[in-house]
Amino acid sequence: MGILTGMVVLTELLVRSRNIPAYILPAPTRVIRAMVEQREILLSHGMITVVESLTGFIVAILLALVLGGAIYPFKRVKEILYPFLLISQTIPLIAIAPIILIWMGFGVFPKIVIVVLICTFPILISFLEGLDQVDRELIDLMRVMRADKKTIFLKGVLPGSLPNFFAGLKISATYAVMGAVIGEWLGAERGLGIYMTRAISSFKTDNLFGAIIVVVALSISLFKTVEGIEKLLMPWKRR
Repeated sequence: MGILTGMVVLTELLVRSRNIPAYILPAPTRVIRAMVEQREILLSHGMITVVESLTGFIVAILLALVLGGAIYPFKRVKEILYPFLLISQTIPLIAIAPIILIWMGFGVFPKIVIVVLICTFPILISFLEGLDQVDRELIDLMRVMRADKKTIFLKGVLPGSLPNFFAGLKISATYAVMGAVIGEWLGAERGLGIYMTRAISSFKTDNLFGAIIVVVALSISLFKTVEGIEKLLMPWKRR
C-alpha cells in the first residue's frame, strides 16, 4: 500500500512539475475529481458491467461443474475433448467478440456469453485436475465401506477437488470483469467499456483513468469474494 501511495504522489509531482497536458497524463487529483463529478454516470455504467460479469461468472461456474462431473468418469472423453478445449483458448478474444456481437446484437446477453467463454476454461481444467488428484486411498476406503458411486463422488471426490477448483475460480474472477469490458468496448449501449471509448474519443483521459480504477476495484472485489468463500468452505485454509 505504501508503494502504491508513493507512486501516486510521484505521478502527481511529475505531472505538475513537467506541465504534462491532462489529455496525455492527468494528475491523480484530477482523476479523483473526475470520478467524484462522474460518480452517478460511473455507477450507472458500472452496474451494467457488474451484472454482466457476475452473471457470466456464475454461468461459467455451473457449466464447468456440469462438464467436469460429466467428463470425470470417462477418461477417454476427457482425452478427446481436452485438445478442443485447449484450441478454443488459443483463439484471440478480440477476434471472437465482434462475431458474437454481430450474431447476438449489442445488448447485455452477448457480453455475458463472452464472460462465459473466458471464465469456463480455467475453472473446468482446474476442476478436472482436482478430481484426478483426489486421495486414492480415501476412495478405496469408501469403496471398502460399500459406499455407492454417488456418495463417493459427493463426499469424497468433490470435497477433495476444492483446492484446485478454487484456484481456477480465482483465476477466472480476474478475467470476468475484463471480459465484460472488452465486449462493451467493441459495441454496447451501456457499461464501463462504452464509457471508456467515449472518454477516449473526447480526449477526457481523466475520465478514462477513473473508469480503469473502477474496473480494477470490481475485479479485486470479485477475487476477494471468491477467496472469502474458499476460506468459508475450507476452514483449514485459514491456518
